[in-house]
Amino acid sequence: MAYEHDQHHDQHHGTGHENTLRHPRGEAPRHDHDHDHMDFGEMAGLLEQEAELFSPLYAEAAAWLREQCPEPGLIVDAGSGPGVVSCLLADAFPASRVVAVDAVDSLLERAYARAGRLGVADRFGTLRADLAEGLGGMAHPAGLLWASRSLHHVGDQGAALAGFAGALAPGGVLALLEGGLPPRYLPRDFGVGRPGLQSRLDVVHDERFARMRAGLPGAVAETEDWPGLMAAAGLRHTASRTFLVDLPAPLSDEGRAFVVTALTRLRDTLADGLDPDDLAALGRLLDPRDEESVHHRPDVFVLTAHTVHVAVKPE
Repeated sequence: MAYEHDQHHDQHHGTGHENTLRHPRGEAPRHDHDHDHMDFGEMAGLLEQEAELFSPLYAEAAAWLREQCPEPGLIVDAGSGPGVVSCLLADAFPASRVVAVDAVDSLLERAYARAGRLGVADRFGTLRADLAEGLGGMAHPAGLLWASRSLHHVGDQGAALAGFAGALAPGGVLALLEGGLPPRYLPRDFGVGRPGLQSRLDVVHDERFARMRAGLPGAVAETEDWPGLMAAAGLRHTASRTFLVDLPAPLSDEGRAFVVTALTRLRDTLADGLDPDDLAALGRLLDPRDEESVHHRPDVFVLTAHTVHVAVKPE
């Protein structure tokens, strides 16, 4: 179950130098919406909360990528959101420049501010771009292009992958995070409502996700064979690896807060497709006054897996 958290709806915008197009200061933030009318600027807190909690996964993935692409001159984070992973990549590749690419100004502002707080702003830039229209604003090709759950929000994924390939230098690496396993936060039977609530949430989410995909501009139905799609874009698939997030009970305060946020978002976005009993169970899980809620119960955990597919542009 992927959170629909990637942003790709505006034209190129910015000023800068060499590979980095920095977001202009003083412009009023835009509030951009995807095709399900989600305001990703307002979702910034959730995006940061999840990425920070999952940072060990991203650090492990970055270490694996260093083995395959040890010294990329330029790293592009395509669909960067608020820049948590962009900054982690800057830390993992201390000799590289990093450009965070997104379509939402307020998220790029947060990414650049984070880079400043973490001391990597001198080799960090932002580019406002719609991934469906390519990365033509890049002044130089990338040695490593990271795209984490952003491709599936582009109608024509094959064309977007061709754009990614065009943005790579010869020998450059595309790291595509798509697929894995949906998250689990509670046992199958946790004593509230019917057992199997999260499996039913998965079904409703997948139906909503399919509607979202079908409604994207220029939507093209594709089998989610990511290595095959990379090959069709002219890249040579070299590896796929799945990384685990395993935060067992009892959860930290940060982990518990994330579960509250994640379940709240699921309730709010999937309510129309859930039966009354499941909505009532979610209500109890999210009520801080209820001892059975995730605010208090001792059996809450976070378990999920993300898969990264790597391909190389021929020399």
